[in-house]
Amino acid sequence: MKLFTKYEGRGQKLAPFSVFVQRLAVAALVACCIIALVLFIGISGYHWFGGLDWVDSLLEASMILGGMGPVSHYQTTSVKLFASGYALFSGLVFIGIMGILLTPVVHRILHKFHVE
Repeated sequence: MKLFTKYEGRGQKLAPFSVFVQRLAVAALVACCIIALVLFIGISGYHWFGGLDWVDSLLEASMILGGMGPVSHYQTTSVKLFASGYALFSGLVFIGIMGILLTPVVHRILHKFHVE
């Protein structure tokens, strides 16, 4: 199985459902890898800039990445600046991940209805 298969064009037949499921699985795998990387960045930043222990850093990074907001009250300027940048970065990552996850679905719908 090729990891990244080229999507079929307008003149080609719709790919079988098994190919669609493979595309969804690859998109989910890529999304999970990106989430893990971004979560690691957040955990590291909260640990080093904020002086939080690893579990509290995981909680802070998870809450920001999940869109829930911070849990702790930050004391230093460096952790406040990191939290601000990480929150903005997390929002953009969320948009990108949704694009990755929805690409196979939207392509299949548009291809099925022959919309270019």
